[in-house]
Amino acid sequence: MKRLTSAELPAFLRTYRFAGGKLRRLKVQYGVGEKLTLDLHLVARPIRKELGNDPKPVKLHLQLIAVEEFRFAKRPSVTAGKVPDARFGFFEGLAFVTFDAWSLLPGEIPRALDFRASDAYAAGRELYWEEIAPKPA
Repeated sequence: MKRLTSAELPAFLRTYRFAGGKLRRLKVQYGVGEKLTLDLHLVARPIRKELGNDPKPVKLHLQLIAVEEFRFAKRPSVTAGKVPDARFGFFEGLAFVTFDAWSLLPGEIPRALDFRASDAYAAGRELYWEEIAPKPA
């Protein structure tokens, strides 16, 4: 797995489109030294690089290590697992991830408070990711 840092975040966000994706699996576990680890498996689409070429969805595995806070709440009016949008940010030494859309005004910069207001978010000390290769047919 590759570690995602704040310096690599813009390139990562230019690689995948998360809006319309699916959160397939969420696993919470205690690791070494009683650190909480959160494993997220989701489906996203690669960003289209050519007109007329619609890339197939890919499976991604995100792992937050030393999770300090998270919330995944299911609202009655929202489809389970559907990702309206995903946002990533680094604040106060934590990597934040959210899987629902927020309403920011144009030009407004998101803060940790915006992530914490989400129904589907997590924050941890380290964020790792990998693209899962499709199984051979």
